[in-house]
Amino acid sequence: MHSVFIVGGSGKVARSLAQQLAKQGHRPRSLYRHAEQAEELEALGASPVAGNLLELDTASLAKLMAGSDTVVFAAGAGGKGGAQMTNAIDGHGLELSVAAARLAGIRRFILVSAFPEASRGKSVSETFENYMAVKKRADVHLAATDLDWVILRPGTLLDSPGTGKVHAGLAIPYGDVPRDDVAAALLQIIEQPGVSRVIIELTQGTTPVTEAIQSFTRNCSQA
Repeated sequence: MHSVFIVGGSGKVARSLAQQLAKQGHRPRSLYRHAEQAEELEALGASPVAGNLLELDTASLAKLMAGSDTVVFAAGAGGKGGAQMTNAIDGHGLELSVAAARLAGIRRFILVSAFPEASRGKSVSETFENYMAVKKRADVHLAATDLDWVILRPGTLLDSPGTGKVHAGLAIPYGDVPRDDVAAALLQIIEQPGVSRVIIELTQGTTPVTEAIQSFTRNCSQA
């Protein structure tokens, strides 16, 4: 059984992950900000952990993480609050979470990032350009640590039901992917410790999720 601390626990991918973790006998611990979110998280099988990423310091967050063996960072400003909020959540929030995990003695750290080609070739706002830049800096920050990290870069997120099948690779064509399948991929990464220190791009596809993630165990062992 894994005890998984989910930063950004009230998000859609995070909620799906918590539910899938609980069904597999793991212990999801979901960080949330608003009191009304606790009941929903409990219904999914998660243990709600109250805390605001904008207000916590390293020691306080490490205390909340204590007892977990894995951290999943799935927090994101979602474009709300402009560049300032993106910098605070997707940027500083990731750095804070990494520091807290290290202080708490947690080695396994999984980051939900962004597909590099998101909205390329389209007219996008300065806010979105900043979002992509912050996401890349977060990837760089985590990859430079000595943690047992994995970075997952899903394509455009869909609310449609998961299919249980994906396309995963080190570098793949851009595409869409249901949130449930992103969560299923995260679950497999958590359950397969041999998948380590690798960046995985993910879209919908034809390969069962378990098989798709297992292939990175072989890739990592050959590296």
